[in-house]
Amino acid sequence: MIIVTGTIAYDYIMDFPGKFGDHILPHQIHNINLSFIVNKFARRRGGTAGNVSYSLGLLKTPHTLFSVAGKDFDDYKKAFKKLNIDTDHVLVDKSNYTSTGFAMTDKKDNQIWGYFYGAAEKISKLNLKNIATKKDIVLIGPSGAKGSLSFVKQCVDLKSSYVFDPGFILTQVNDNDLEFGVGHCNFLIGNDYEINLIKKRVKKWKSMFKNKTVITTLGEKGSKIECNGISYNIKPAKPKKVVDPTGAGDAWRAGFLAGMEKGFDLKTCGGMGSVASSFAVEEYGTQEHKFSTKDFENRYRQTYKSLLDL
Repeated sequence: MIIVTGTIAYDYIMDFPGKFGDHILPHQIHNINLSFIVNKFARRRGGTAGNVSYSLGLLKTPHTLFSVAGKDFDDYKKAFKKLNIDTDHVLVDKSNYTSTGFAMTDKKDNQIWGYFYGAAEKISKLNLKNIATKKDIVLIGPSGAKGSLSFVKQCVDLKSSYVFDPGFILTQVNDNDLEFGVGHCNFLIGNDYEINLIKKRVKKWKSMFKNKTVITTLGEKGSKIECNGISYNIKPAKPKKVVDPTGAGDAWRAGFLAGMEKGFDLKTCGGMGSVASSFAVEEYGTQEHKFSTKDFENRYRQTYKSLLDL
């Protein structure tokens, strides 16, 4: 069984029609005071755990959503019930609001985020031993440094396999904690910038990475999966249109995990990740895309000239 950790959130998504770089003066980078007029705005369900769970639901992949939401969780919960996603293991903190993210994207797809953790502050109090076994695989998604490291330590104690996704907490954790999380994980995932930063911060990363599956997402260039000295370059699946890149990485993770749950090889899992992310960028928001398993199989076949049986 897949256990998905991370945040459940509501996202406020905005589009800036210009380029951030045109308004940032290099010699004044220490003294930034900017405002941007946006031309598009929407409130959407989001959060890393919620986004991954949503796409897993579309892929009809059994999993456990394990996170914390706030007193405003009802609408979110109703939407997930329609996808038969089990929310029984989501702790509802009735004294706080669900985490809230504020994202602004410019016309070059650069993003600036602001984030209010809210109820997610209690993620570190969740106890994996109540639901996890050695046969499960845990996605340790961004949960703040305290929450993510708590799950890492619990997985190590339980001897559970885990996917470590530390990108959002790299500025919050020290090198020792980062090395501990990387050193014990079975899968490490991040974009090219994050993986390169991890390599700089983790001692002897070459030997440490040797027995792990390292996944580097490359945006519109696809992804790369390295395992046991073998490297798989996964070409991107082509979307019908590109509307919003927000959430594409979470959809990629869902596609990959769905493939793992079905016992597919790494190359096929990577292809499933790319296909899932291609659907995500076609809509404005992280949980607005929709596809049937037949739609998914067809796009996989068109992209990789290979059949996929879900």
